[in-house]
Amino acid sequence: MTKVMTPIADLLLARGVTPDAVTITGTLVVVVAALTLFPTGHLLAGSLVIGLFALTDSLDGVMARRSGRSGEWGAFLDSTLDRFGDAAIFAGLLLWFTGGGDHRLTAVLALACLVLGSIVPYARARAEGLGMTAAVGIAERADRLLAVLLATALVGVGLPRTVLTVVLGLLAVASAVTVLQRMATVHRQAQVVR
Repeated sequence: MTKVMTPIADLLLARGVTPDAVTITGTLVVVVAALTLFPTGHLLAGSLVIGLFALTDSLDGVMARRSGRSGEWGAFLDSTLDRFGDAAIFAGLLLWFTGGGDHRLTAVLALACLVLGSIVPYARARAEGLGMTAAVGIAERADRLLAVLLATALVGVGLPRTVLTVVLGLLAVASAVTVLQRMATVHRQAQVVR
């Protein structure tokens, strides 16, 4: 991905665009698209727009490294704004399936993914804040986003809603397992410290 993003990063940097501006813009587009397109049933369009702008999550990091601006603030901003994007995606799906979609189970699973998707990175961040590591798990953010956007797009082009329901169920389970894996990892490290 870095090879693809580097020329784009160099072009934006040459035009005076900062990594923070890319982070903020990408997040705003993802949030607006998720909360306007998904609730109105534009599942394919929403998936495509969000998928395209989710790539800025890689672009801003490449820009920061290329410009020598990578640091704690950029990392904090990026990971914090990622939570907004993730929340908007699952909230948009929740709005669709409780409003226009009228599919309660899928709405509940989308909400579970939203909640668990917030806890996954929190567990890692909290561990790192305590001087430990928790970079383990089967459901990283990129994996979760790819799965939900692909399933949503497929439903948007005509596959049954059951596809998204199953994917959301699997994502909820994978996120819960990831949280447990991170808790177990931190627990083992804490036992060694004693």
